[in-house]
Amino acid sequence: MRSFFLIIISTIILLNLVWWFVGGRLAQGPAPRWVHAAFMIFQLAGLAWLFLGRMSDSGADRWMPKFIVTAIFLWHMLILPLVLAIVLLALPVLLVRQIRHFYKPATPSRQSSQVDLGRRSFLATTAAVVPPLLTLSLTGLALMQLRQFRVRRFTLRFANLPRELHGLTIAQVSDIHIGRFTSGKVLPEIIAAVNELRADLVLHTGDLINDELADLDHGIELVRAMQGRYGSYLIEGNHDLIENPAEFERRVRTSGIPFLLDESQIISVRGVPLQLLGLSWTRAHESRDVAIGAAVDRLLQLRQPDVFPILMAHHPHAFDAAARAKLPLTLSGHTHGGQLMLNEREGFGPAMFHYWSGLYQRGDSNLIVSNGVGNWFPLRINAPAEIIHLTLERA
Repeated sequence: MRSFFLIIISTIILLNLVWWFVGGRLAQGPAPRWVHAAFMIFQLAGLAWLFLGRMSDSGADRWMPKFIVTAIFLWHMLILPLVLAIVLLALPVLLVRQIRHFYKPATPSRQSSQVDLGRRSFLATTAAVVPPLLTLSLTGLALMQLRQFRVRRFTLRFANLPRELHGLTIAQVSDIHIGRFTSGKVLPEIIAAVNELRADLVLHTGDLINDELADLDHGIELVRAMQGRYGSYLIEGNHDLIENPAEFERRVRTSGIPFLLDESQIISVRGVPLQLLGLSWTRAHESRDVAIGAAVDRLLQLRQPDVFPILMAHHPHAFDAAARAKLPLTLSGHTHGGQLMLNEREGFGPAMFHYWSGLYQRGDSNLIVSNGVGNWFPLRINAPAEIIHLTLERA
């Protein structure tokens, strides 16, 4: 794992150095060059601090202010790739212009040459200065978003829902990602919002922590503070397992919080049984959908035929196997609603997932995919953070 991170960090540093050189050549005049150089030094120093703190297990990366961490993430994961992509796309155009100029040298007037030189100087300097300004602007926007979330409501009707469960309410809390971006004042606000719903069940569909087990005790306290009339139940997500999967699972087990790890639990709600099926995170990297389907099939061997079931699965592609088995309800997260979306149908969501936000139906089977209430990446576009409030009714 450490060698993988070394490769990634080396590549990122190389890309930073490429842009430092290119941007420095573009900038005209000492002030733009100083702005560009100061920004690149800031980014490289911040990146080194984050990386060394994480790799040394010193926790030094946790001391960095959220504004700085946000700016570093946005630059390296969004703006720098975009800037370099624009540069690569512009290279053929510039090359063609240079070739044309070589074979057909123009003889412009002195005045037009000065105007053209001034325009080129302005455009080049703008190209060098805009990335830092864009990074700072998006950082400010992201910091405001990190405390914002909504309650999204759905009402679903089921022919096979027991009469006693008509009107059952569920608060689905997914992808809190307690850590570098989901911390501080937003956490008690999430607790208050969940408790104000007065739901019968609180179901947590994975990614309680962002990546560090140092945040797990806080996460456990958070889950305990969320009140459902008939309890709170938890499954794991991929981010929960980044640092040490076995230790995460052990500590949650010993916390006393009902933790479903490829397990079923029959609970009594209003005097009738209801079955919760919790899927563990499928760690296969190749043929992941096939592996998820096989895991769902194994889990559904625990299904009680006369009990209304709910499947909790962090990855929404579990719905394919659930729908084949005619499972009435699946709750998932993981996608963050696509994170960066042009609109409801276009963006990272549909590019990466079959199901990415909201309600999906196939026959009598229903899937709810939560956008998640927390953040591993600081910026959302058309994919707002949310808590799901779900009401079940008998058709």
